[in-house]
Amino acid sequence: MLCWLLAALPACGADELTIATWGGAYEASQRAAYFSPFQDDTGTMIDTATYRGGIDDIRDQVERGAVEWDLVDLVMADHDAACEAGLLETIDHDRLAPGTDGVPPTEDFLPGTLVRCGVAHSVYATVLGFNVRAYPGRKPSRAADLFDLQRFPGRRALQKSPAVVLEWALRSYGVPRADIYQLLSTERGLTLAFRRLERIRDVITWWEDPEEPARLLASGEVALASGYNGRFFDAAVNRGLPIQTIWESQVYEYSVWGIPQGSPHVEHAREFIRFATAPRQLAALSSRISYGPSRLSANALLWQHAGSGQDIRPHLPTYAPNFARGIPRDHEWYAQTRPRLEARFEAWLAE
Repeated sequence: MLCWLLAALPACGADELTIATWGGAYEASQRAAYFSPFQDDTGTMIDTATYRGGIDDIRDQVERGAVEWDLVDLVMADHDAACEAGLLETIDHDRLAPGTDGVPPTEDFLPGTLVRCGVAHSVYATVLGFNVRAYPGRKPSRAADLFDLQRFPGRRALQKSPAVVLEWALRSYGVPRADIYQLLSTERGLTLAFRRLERIRDVITWWEDPEEPARLLASGEVALASGYNGRFFDAAVNRGLPIQTIWESQVYEYSVWGIPQGSPHVEHAREFIRFATAPRQLAALSSRISYGPSRLSANALLWQHAGSGQDIRPHLPTYAPNFARGIPRDHEWYAQTRPRLEARFEAWLAE
């Protein structure tokens, strides 16, 4: 019992942790793999708050001295920005659980997942999905098809953000994956990317809620959509909706646990991170929603989807054929360029 490990702390098991996360099928998977087992082990109740990314809410809570969130499930770029701004507690990675064979955590986690103010727990991807009924013959299979209205007509649903769609825009010109961020750092690269967006401007439905893309595809309101790979997997496999994922040029990145400075339950939050990033817990999440675990020993435990019983591995961003066609999101580049990119994007929307 984790509570036994925390016996020296006051009121062990009597506290409540508030975790800011992303809702929907993802949060349901977290509850089954992390939240409920942690509650059973410690008696510490888990409450969740809706989070939509960025660091403004974290900054506001920290600067007001009224921190309401004990943990936040951050994308890596937001972790970097929040850590640099002094908004997150630092993490002692030696306190994390060892691998299933006793290997130290620093040798078991994937490169780049142990960061100063957090621990990456999952590898997820933004992908394209399409309604299979919209294309009964030739089907889209690559990022460039998003911009090809002649061969693949129909409305598109895209996240209301410059992230990822600009990478896909450059891929549609044949820009190598390794050169994308260097080219996007130039005026020429941005001009080329927005020229592609202009081509489909009139058929775009913008989304902000991660649940929207699957709903829009399933209803037939759009034919192609950007979205998180786990949401499309849940829609297709768990709910039987006519949605297929395109893995070519998936943009993959890490989800990171971070603790806001001034969290009222810092030690309990750290113990939750130790628990939730243990190999079996990571594998338990990936067996429910198709995000890859951040540990080698967790990957070794994983093969079967908890609901359908089918092999989950081909549905993971980290599956070798999918991974080989992916684009690693350059979170450092995003942390440095986000204000400029968003300003350019908002100006384009207003044109």
